[in-house]
Amino acid sequence: MYLPQEIIRKKRDNIELTADEINFFIQGIAKDSVSEGQIAAFAMAIYFNDMTMDERVALTCAMRDSGMVIDWSHMNFDGPIVDKHSTGGVGDVTSLMLGPMVAACGGYVPMISGRGLGHTGGTLDKLESIPGYNITPSNDVFGQVTKDAGVAIIGQTGDLAPADKRVYATRDVTATVDNISLITASILSKKLAAGLGSLVMDVKVGSGAFMPTYEASEELAKSIVAVANGAGTKTTALLTDMNQVLASTAGNALEVREAVQFLTGEYRNPRLFEVTMALCAEMLVNSGLATDIEQAREKLQAVLDNGKAAECFGKMVAGLGGPADFMTNYDSYLEKAELVKPVYAETTGYAFAMDTRALGMAVVGMGGGRRVATDTIDYAVGLSDMIRLGDEANADQPLAVIHARNEAQWEEAAKAVRAAITISDQKPEPTPEVYRRVRPEDV
Repeated sequence: MYLPQEIIRKKRDNIELTADEINFFIQGIAKDSVSEGQIAAFAMAIYFNDMTMDERVALTCAMRDSGMVIDWSHMNFDGPIVDKHSTGGVGDVTSLMLGPMVAACGGYVPMISGRGLGHTGGTLDKLESIPGYNITPSNDVFGQVTKDAGVAIIGQTGDLAPADKRVYATRDVTATVDNISLITASILSKKLAAGLGSLVMDVKVGSGAFMPTYEASEELAKSIVAVANGAGTKTTALLTDMNQVLASTAGNALEVREAVQFLTGEYRNPRLFEVTMALCAEMLVNSGLATDIEQAREKLQAVLDNGKAAECFGKMVAGLGGPADFMTNYDSYLEKAELVKPVYAETTGYAFAMDTRALGMAVVGMGGGRRVATDTIDYAVGLSDMIRLGDEANADQPLAVIHARNEAQWEEAAKAVRAAITISDQKPEPTPEVYRRVRPEDV
């Protein structure tokens, strides 16, 4: 029998905890026998002394096992169960294309996603801009849609990793969010509770990334790969660029529109295409659906070209309560803002740098995101036709087109967009879409 305060004391004194001690403490969190004050002290002790990889694996597994771990065996899927997770960014709409693309290649993608908070957009908020789409279906419906469409993107249910909910809520108000051990366990406990065969992690780098530096992003990627593999789930990570808005749009209904146009071939932003293809290809190779990246990319291009990926997305939307004809009539279902008008730079020149986080906050300021978790979302507002770094801003090329509810909101957003984009007479050095791949042997 352990005492929570003794476990906290050990961690405070920088003594490595055993898997049993960690498991006891986390089970206590799930059962409410550990207090908020004890969770706060535990998180602060980890924040200052950090954790070994063995402790991180034990913490992740204990949090995963604090609630239901989905077992898909009764569904008799005829392919591997795969997923990806992103640390979030601005215009990061990859999940909406990636799930259907991998599904069309024979994978099953039961994706449990989150809402937006801070400057990052949330996949669930995007999907809720589709009328009728239910992000909290029963487990039976979740399983059936995953089987029928190959993909189902839903929200976290209360019985998945419940200890993480209490730990995260406490971390949020005690300044212990930005610790790599705690971040790793929080991300992976929810993902691994979904019963995955393999996982690909998309860790963002740059001015719109969650982690402040390339080194911190790389450290998080290595931690996630080491811990997930240590917990028994084959995982690799890609470090991808978030020094500019990833898609051409930022804002919920706007990003869903862009995702549909991407799947149908109507329009594909080249950077978004590259990042999405790289993540999908990694998923196919990890899960054995392709022998190498080249073969994976060929398969993925084929399901985009023959319409199978778009069909999977349509089936998912209909299966989760959205319109059956969404793929052909998306424009009539997605809400639109009253005022759609471009914003131009005050001088001509090249888009040299972008404060991507500030652009995300501009969308939040219009009501397209949340400042606090209880805020309601305006699905229609946002930015489209975003300039890309290296493009020339002039009288024909705006910085963005702003979708606003009124003139005052447009003015506010225009000011924020101009402030966030640096115009120069020099072209910036191009940055890669994908910086590097992190595999188990790299950590």
